[in-house]
Amino acid sequence: MKLISLFRKNISHIRTLQSRTIASSQTHHQFPQTDQTLASIRSISSNPFFSLLSLCKSVSSLQKTHSLLVVHGLATDLLFQTKLVSLYGFFGRIQSARLVFDTIPDPDIYSYKVMIRWYFLNDLYFELVGFYNCLRKCLRECDNVVFSIVLKACSELGDFDGGRKVHCEIVKVGSPDGFVMTGLVDMYAKCGEVEYSREVFDDIVDRNVVSWTSMIVGYVQNDCIEEGLVLFNQMRDGLVQGNQYTFGSIVNACTKLGALHQGKWVHGCLMKNGIELNSFLVTSLVDMYVKCRAIRDARSLFDEHHVIDLVSWTAMIVGYTQNGYHDQALKLFTDKRWKVILPNAVTTASALSACAQSSNSKLGRSIHSLGIKLGLEDHAVTNALVDMYAKCHLIKDAQFLFERFSDKNLVAYNSIMSGYSLNGSAYEALKLFHQMILEYVVPDAVTLVTVLSACASLGALPVGSSLHSYSLKGGLLSSSVYVGTSLVNFYAKCGDAESARIVFDGMREKNRITWAAMIGGYGMQGDCDGSIALFTDMVKENLEPNDVIFTSILSACSHTGMVGEGLTYFNSMCQKYNFVPSRKHYVCIVDLLARAGRLDEAWDFIATMPIKLEVSLFGAFLNGCYLHSRFDLGEVAAKRMIELHPDEACYYVLMSNLYTSSGRWNQANQVRELMKKRGLIKSPGCSHVEMEIEENFPPLRVALA
Repeated sequence: MKLISLFRKNISHIRTLQSRTIASSQTHHQFPQTDQTLASIRSISSNPFFSLLSLCKSVSSLQKTHSLLVVHGLATDLLFQTKLVSLYGFFGRIQSARLVFDTIPDPDIYSYKVMIRWYFLNDLYFELVGFYNCLRKCLRECDNVVFSIVLKACSELGDFDGGRKVHCEIVKVGSPDGFVMTGLVDMYAKCGEVEYSREVFDDIVDRNVVSWTSMIVGYVQNDCIEEGLVLFNQMRDGLVQGNQYTFGSIVNACTKLGALHQGKWVHGCLMKNGIELNSFLVTSLVDMYVKCRAIRDARSLFDEHHVIDLVSWTAMIVGYTQNGYHDQALKLFTDKRWKVILPNAVTTASALSACAQSSNSKLGRSIHSLGIKLGLEDHAVTNALVDMYAKCHLIKDAQFLFERFSDKNLVAYNSIMSGYSLNGSAYEALKLFHQMILEYVVPDAVTLVTVLSACASLGALPVGSSLHSYSLKGGLLSSSVYVGTSLVNFYAKCGDAESARIVFDGMREKNRITWAAMIGGYGMQGDCDGSIALFTDMVKENLEPNDVIFTSILSACSHTGMVGEGLTYFNSMCQKYNFVPSRKHYVCIVDLLARAGRLDEAWDFIATMPIKLEVSLFGAFLNGCYLHSRFDLGEVAAKRMIELHPDEACYYVLMSNLYTSSGRWNQANQVRELMKKRGLIKSPGCSHVEMEIEENFPPLRVALA
């Protein structure tokens, strides 16, 4: 009310000043060369109306003042209307500002610039470009400030055509400054037209660090890494000192190349030149280190930076998770030092992924609750939740979340199907895959890997063969080494080593898992010669074998009775390749010796093992005792198995069968009675049988044994 009363007191004075302003403008009309800008400044400074508008501290006070101006006929002046547009924009009322602007009968370039500015500051880029088109129709004049803002809007929209039109206007007007030229460089780069961007950059006469940086960033963002690094060197040769954004872009280039050494050089250069490591640079460096698997360097930098924000904190958690350091990721996520920082969707999804890796369902549920409180229920978080519950063997919870999806996407299907496969529900995974196809969700490489794994566990050869055809048709087999490896593994486990080898030979890229799958496939078919020959080919290609490959070779030697070769490979693994044998390797050697009848040697080998004895070792030994009727040693092994797992019925059954095989019926009955006293019941065995082909994949029947 004070504002209104003050306004009313000054109405007569304002009208007097208005008449003086009109008379003054008529006088100056006789002199066309009069500086119009100076006249506008004098008018603004001498008119109390602007002082009244400056007192408006809210939208309501502005609206009241505006209404009084309209009532008293004081709102038709161009300068007043432009001021109103500016104030409405300041209060975030962009539509009101535009309504006021539309009432201006003859807006000048300044009025247009005010409206453009508020469109830009409120991220209304589409409206800004449309408004600029109106400006072009109404005014011929346009300055570099307008061009710079409109080019930025086109950059954000990725509007290449609109940007080209602005470029044409710039050429017509002529004399663009450095900001406009740099804006053109940025616009073309963000529209993916890096060649046009370079043409504009080459036309810049007086290049500064901003123009150099814009071109370097454009190269890096468009994956022209080498060109970006070459331009950076040219900038340094020209004695132009890079800023934080220049070096941040170079760090991103090193990240994409996986060039740890060059990334460390950039880090050192930053420290040497005294460039402050802001949040952007710290996050870029942390991301570079974690993606180059230099986790310690990443954490060291993270700890040295005193002001940690959400982005750098998230980058460190993501780095830990992606590199398999799930415990450190969860420790950082729950550290009380960062309790003031609230996680976003990326942070939460990464923490849930770490819970999935460590099977930590308790913490996973807590993070789930936190996500609900913070309203983080987007696709990324929900998919991570489905994956976490599935990998923690809580498949019903995973299924519940999956069914809540209103629009199930590919990632959601992949997560739940993978969960079913991991939890032994391969048939359910195939049913879900069928549902996905019916809903026209296009599978990708991850889908095929998951479904082929399910087919391999079920022996569903027709379904897997159909997926093989689909991968060929869609180009997934040629573009993904994981799909090819899954097909090799699938055919090998289905007993079709010939098809597995055809896929293997047709793969342009092979990793060690691919070689391991093929070597293991030969071993499962009893073709030890094929396994050894393939192993030799792999070594010739300078590909170092891993522990999985040695397990496959040792297993193949064991099943074919090639004791000498198996022991040679075991010694080579330990001495030549410096592998520390795992439990699986020791089991293979025990099985190798036991199958060959060298049971005393196998028993001595078990006694000298530097690892904790487990049931699988005695199981392999007991199998040899059955084959060679060494029931005395078999009894000792069976008793050790029962000592290790007194609540497992299957080991009692093994011991009972051992006594039965040697004709010791009383001892066999005693073992059976002991099972009854302890309430132990052996689960019946089962096997899958393919019966009919329906709905593109085979229904399965279970036969009890």
